[in-house]
Amino acid sequence: MNKTAVYGLVAAVLFAALPMTQAFAFGTVSKVPVLGQDAEHEKITRAALSMLDAKTLEELAGTSSNFGAVGAPDDPVRGLLIASTNRLAFVITLVPRERYQQERAAGRETPGREYAPQRGTPYGMYREPLLSRRGMPCNPPPWGTLAAVDLTTGDVRWEVPLGVSPELSTLPQASEWGSVNLGGSLVTAGGLVFVAAARDSTLRAFDVETGTVLWSAELPASAQATPMTYRSATGKQFVVIAAGGHSALRSKMGDYVVAFSLP
Repeated sequence: MNKTAVYGLVAAVLFAALPMTQAFAFGTVSKVPVLGQDAEHEKITRAALSMLDAKTLEELAGTSSNFGAVGAPDDPVRGLLIASTNRLAFVITLVPRERYQQERAAGRETPGREYAPQRGTPYGMYREPLLSRRGMPCNPPPWGTLAAVDLTTGDVRWEVPLGVSPELSTLPQASEWGSVNLGGSLVTAGGLVFVAAARDSTLRAFDVETGTVLWSAELPASAQATPMTYRSATGKQFVVIAAGGHSALRSKMGDYVVAFSLP
């Protein structure tokens, strides 16, 4: 199976259980009480749902994917593919060709908005994540996960929340909600999955068999990057990651390369 087919399989498996209904969207209010206090949350979500036909739209998938940008490593011994995923709804607006340049100039400074000319079509477009006024996703958590997919059966072996949104870090349940993330993971022969990627500033090591967090370390900045590993001339193994932050994700910025030695 080629990489494109594998990524398509993973996306289909992980998003198949996300029905786009009002109960699904408004579930955020009950699961994350602080968002329920945001007056714009329900208004934004209702506006989006008003454009949807509940009889024909059965699944929700956003456009913020790690598969195409950073890929997903596999464990050939266990037959697993490890994928960091996002659950983040986007609003996509089509703009008639004659208004596109004007619209783009006017909205250039809008945070999180991305434009595309779609040359050869009657419309340009822009997209932006469906966020509340507090900057949190309007769809319910988990907003970011790490998952292991069995490459033989296509089953999800395990899936766990990945990271914490810094704005919600003081809430006891924040670790259950995960974080929007951008970055890949590293699988070692010893059965560890190293990944940062989330909006917090933490590098984590998961058990590849169960998804349990076995170790974590704070970084000087957020790391929207993929870890790497190497052995020194003495045989000592290191895990290295670039921690520079990501302005579009509003994560902690910096300019670091951090190395950890494995026992």
